[in-house]
Amino acid sequence: MGLSVRWTFFLSFLLCALMLAIAGYFQFVKSLEPCPLCILSRVVVLAMGGVFLMAAVHNPKGWGLKVYAWLGFVITLIGIGLSGRHVWLQNLPPDQIPACGPGLSFILDNFPLTEALELVLRGSGECAEVQWNFLGLTIPGWTLVAFLFLGGISLWQMRRA
Repeated sequence: MGLSVRWTFFLSFLLCALMLAIAGYFQFVKSLEPCPLCILSRVVVLAMGGVFLMAAVHNPKGWGLKVYAWLGFVITLIGIGLSGRHVWLQNLPPDQIPACGPGLSFILDNFPLTEALELVLRGSGECAEVQWNFLGLTIPGWTLVAFLFLGGISLWQMRRA
């Protein structure tokens, strides 16, 4: 017998919490400053973790399970898009890397939300910088793997409904 719906959602939440803890470790212990795309990815991980925790507490059945699973899946699609864009920026030839831009707080303070999101998603030079890698994957690469895994879990949860 496999994991219950509740435990599957709770373990997914724990993976999100672990991802945020690792991001905090890199930022506050290893002094690796997050770029705007990293910060947006963290927001997506936080949102996913919130959905998974609510689902674990609620322990839904039937259509409720489908709602939580779909919501988790949609959020992971956003994360996959962000991480995929980030990996793409990191693999551009040096002459095609965009110039470094202002920080996320400056962008959000000085531009309308739609324009701010457009600027952040376009990426900048600091988003293309590789600060760490493990087994040939950078931080955005591992984040992409985690989003794909969590998206797969959400799809699996939908099938269980």
